[in-house]
Amino acid sequence: MKNFAIIGVGGYVAPRHLKAIRETGNMLLSAYDRCDSVGILDSYFPQAAFFTEQELFDRHNTLLRKRGCGLDYVSVCTPNYLHDAHTRYGLRLGADVVCEKPAVLNPWNLDALQQMEQETGHKAYTILQLRLHPSVQALREQVWKQPDKIYDVDLCYITSRGNWYYASWKGDEHKSGGIATNIGVHFYDMLIWIFGAVRNSVVHVASHDRVAGYLELEHARVRYFLSINADHLPLEAVSQGVRTYRTITVDGEQFEFSTGFTDLHTQSYSNILSGKGFRIGEAALCIQLVHDIRVATPVGLQGDYHPFAKYPLSKHPFGW
Repeated sequence: MKNFAIIGVGGYVAPRHLKAIRETGNMLLSAYDRCDSVGILDSYFPQAAFFTEQELFDRHNTLLRKRGCGLDYVSVCTPNYLHDAHTRYGLRLGADVVCEKPAVLNPWNLDALQQMEQETGHKAYTILQLRLHPSVQALREQVWKQPDKIYDVDLCYITSRGNWYYASWKGDEHKSGGIATNIGVHFYDMLIWIFGAVRNSVVHVASHDRVAGYLELEHARVRYFLSINADHLPLEAVSQGVRTYRTITVDGEQFEFSTGFTDLHTQSYSNILSGKGFRIGEAALCIQLVHDIRVATPVGLQGDYHPFAKYPLSKHPFGW
């Protein structure tokens, strides 16, 4: 049994980590979040110490170490821009770290964290759960059996968000990394893992609620459209009353992986605990890509763009 702490236990993704810690037979000793709406702990680790102040959380963890029951792992579930700092904290505390994606916002932050791994002798892992999905693994195996084939891929992901999004850290590009990072990072990682490294990236449209572009990977040409605007939902989604639409086609055929997500975080933790987890350096190509998309100047509707890129630009709900 390993001892865990979690930072950001009040966040959206934290329950998946709590579930994974419990299902892999481990113990949560301490938890921290600035928000105290953390009743979810009752369902998993009601005995865990909880803190709303970083200083008290740190003091508690230090005392645990002095008493001989120090932390083995720190799980990081905080807003994207804090992943770097909180991973550093876990490594300095003398623990390995399990960090939600994106591991960092900028490529140079990743280099510095890898240096800190060497200095502390501890490891930082990141959650790249789509790589564990059976359908994704099967497609990757198929692609790499045909090294000369180039696939045509279309990715569309629309996950509707209300005005609250723009008032939260997620609506601040400096904190979330923008649309490509916040809702697309796991898809970009999946595509790179399946089809190989990025050879060319073009951004056609980018705004507060969408990003559309074109990627040339080693084995694929990819058109993508990512959005948080419900007005972009196709009629088939609207008629079904759903607010999320996701589709990936490979050479015109639907790539289906809508099921099988339930236990991927638990599987990720199992791999980490057995020494087979994804180290933060394995996310380098994806981190570089989302950074490049974020700083790119959109070229407009020219070249091979995703059809949904034609949607007229909308105003920021707060007028920004």
